[in-house]
Amino acid sequence: MNGHHVKKIPIHLQSAQNRLLIKGGRVVNDDMMQDADVYIEDGIIKQVGTNLHTPGGTRVVEAKGHLVMPGGIDTHTHMQLPFMGTFAVDDFYTGTRAALAGGTTMIMDFAIPQKGESLVEAYHRWRSWADPKVCCDYALHVGVTWWCDKVGKEMEELTEEHGINSFKMFMAYKDTWQLDDHDLLESFKQCKEIGALAQVHAENGDIIKENTAKLLDMGITGPEGHELSRPEEVEAEATNRACVLANQIGCPLYICNIMSKSAASALGEHRRRGTLVWGETIAAALGTDGSHYYNPCWQHAAGHVLSPPLRNDSSTPSSLMELLDVGDLQTTGTDNCTFSASQKALGKDDFTKIPNGVNGVEDRMSVIWEKGVVSGKIDPCKFVAVTSTNAAKIFNIYPKKGRIAVGSDADIVVWNPHATRTISAKTHYQAVDFNIFEGMEVHGIADYVICHGRVVVEEGNVRAVSGMGKFVPTPSHSPYVYGRVQERDIANAPKKVDRAPYDGPVIQLNNQGLTQAVESSIIPTNQEFYTRGAQMNDKSPKRPSVKVHNPPGGKASGSFW
Repeated sequence: MNGHHVKKIPIHLQSAQNRLLIKGGRVVNDDMMQDADVYIEDGIIKQVGTNLHTPGGTRVVEAKGHLVMPGGIDTHTHMQLPFMGTFAVDDFYTGTRAALAGGTTMIMDFAIPQKGESLVEAYHRWRSWADPKVCCDYALHVGVTWWCDKVGKEMEELTEEHGINSFKMFMAYKDTWQLDDHDLLESFKQCKEIGALAQVHAENGDIIKENTAKLLDMGITGPEGHELSRPEEVEAEATNRACVLANQIGCPLYICNIMSKSAASALGEHRRRGTLVWGETIAAALGTDGSHYYNPCWQHAAGHVLSPPLRNDSSTPSSLMELLDVGDLQTTGTDNCTFSASQKALGKDDFTKIPNGVNGVEDRMSVIWEKGVVSGKIDPCKFVAVTSTNAAKIFNIYPKKGRIAVGSDADIVVWNPHATRTISAKTHYQAVDFNIFEGMEVHGIADYVICHGRVVVEEGNVRAVSGMGKFVPTPSHSPYVYGRVQERDIANAPKKVDRAPYDGPVIQLNNQGLTQAVESSIIPTNQEFYTRGAQMNDKSPKRPSVKVHNPPGGKASGSFW
């Protein structure tokens, strides 16, 4: 299967760059920094250290004063996603080319079947879109948008034969992709069975549907309605519920694009209680906020619509960055799913018809460097962890990806921490005509980007080749995720209490299923029954009792307790 769509790379590109020395830089991994040179051959890191012996004809990249870091891994993209009858404007070529320009050398996209559609067919469709176009490596998560036994079998097939180790369930998008709690539990059980990571989009879709109808009735049709229909606690509730459900099954869980302090707080509480849960936030939530939904320009406001939405709270971005530092959140994606102004305008009279999604794949690394490292919230090692290494560990591709070490893939960014640029839709590589970070000045530029051992970005010039990227299989049972599961199940297994059998009297039931035992607890009065104590559905708390005209089992005399 893997070879079907791979494009042959021209011979001059194959030979010109197969030996490379990155010289004089400071190598940064998630756990250490060292001054070292990096020698690369045939797409693999062969030596890391000083005074390296390298063969003649090796190309040298001068990295003095630069940081040499693992290329970024964007855990959450949607290139050319079919959504609301249109397609995201950044496809697997423009999207991955833009990723490389910003220092990201791998993306993780989503194959999302429609309700009732085969998961395996959706996977093949996404592969056929991506393989001829990708400029950098990519992996896929697969959506579970409906449930039956066949879906479970297909999940197993995808894990065993097609290199998929994560499945995403939606708690929102009522009437299209949303799963109820029963189906969530079934999918979590199957994920655990096959050693895959369960992912969720955590918002309560039933509440959103209710709120949406109410807002539209009130005449609130603009982009602010999007944020108003799905407030923070709706995200926090679903985050908490997903953690509880997964924990009851003992299935490791990954919460996608956490956008609010309260959802992050719910996740953090579960982590401290020992729940096996990991959290992702996205560049948009770290770099901007939901005040834009209230901008008087409709196009500007609509340009920020995504789900869960940005929060109208200016302290959220810095708070989420601090949670990445302390480890409550571990990874950063972008939810990159771009639509042009004319596509967004499908919802000009109704916010529910605005295609959801924003940019970020190109600017994620710079935004996190600026908001994290430059502001003193995270150090360069933590930057590497949250932009690359943690993702590689969670999705079981470490240390092939996410590390600069002998034997790792030569996916490397030579980072200039002092240079600045101003983000703008006028100058970015993405195909979309809008940028949510417009006008932001950021430190941190990818002067050189090496992908598969080839220089694909050089001082502002992007030399990406369509089809040069490869599909990266993600093996099941990631030790970082599943390493504790078996022992936990044994340690936490419920234990039966050994006791002598009960040998006392057992009450007899009559043929109506009503006992004859406690007649005195109900007093019949004029064919009405008064039961003692207030009941759950008592609408008037002042009264000490509530009438029951038809007790369970009909109007039989005798107790029904």
